[in-house]
Amino acid sequence: MKPAGSHAVVLVSGGMDSALTLALARERGFVCHALSVDYGQRHNAELAAAVRTAKSLGAVEHKTVSVGLRDIGGSALTAEIAVPEAGGSGIPVTYVPARNTIMLAIALGWAEVLGATDLFCGVNAVDYSGYPDCRPAFIAAFERLANVATRMGVEGTGIHVHAPLIAMGKGDIVREGIRLGIDFSATVSCYQADENGRACGRCDACRLRADGFRAAGIDDPTRYAR
Repeated sequence: MKPAGSHAVVLVSGGMDSALTLALARERGFVCHALSVDYGQRHNAELAAAVRTAKSLGAVEHKTVSVGLRDIGGSALTAEIAVPEAGGSGIPVTYVPARNTIMLAIALGWAEVLGATDLFCGVNAVDYSGYPDCRPAFIAAFERLANVATRMGVEGTGIHVHAPLIAMGKGDIVREGIRLGIDFSATVSCYQADENGRACGRCDACRLRADGFRAAGIDDPTRYAR
């Protein structure tokens, strides 16, 4: 258990999962530094939502770092590949190669600069799209890497990677968010939201989000384009 006032870097994407992750980190007493990554995704609406989330949930600062994943493509979120409708089997084309590894690596670098020993990310292995970098094995492996690849890990007290949503269903995420006072209407989860942040209602991210509100018995506050 970290003492109250310990500093942490929290990845904040603008979606509902990262909003809850930030709220939980603060509830645990961490001083939270929010980090968003502009990796060349299809739209900037989620980055605008990340700014709102970091401010409303009490991050002491918020930084956005740009990484040109569009330069390598390979995903429907970073290349001219159609976003599929909800459903299907296997790892979908919305998977962005190495995205969570890259984001956590940037968070790790900033944590070293800040002297923070804790990283938080909102990955989830229950209601998710089958992405390999959302599993407990990935989080455990990255934490091991962090502790052999950094000064903080080798000479300091060590690095801990927290994934508080890893075993939560979307309904649980909604209920916890409501308990903590999160305004989910201000978050953006859709893979192809319009410039105003309105969701398509058809992609996998929209399906999982809507299922979560249904499971929680909460009216869906998502703004849909149609």
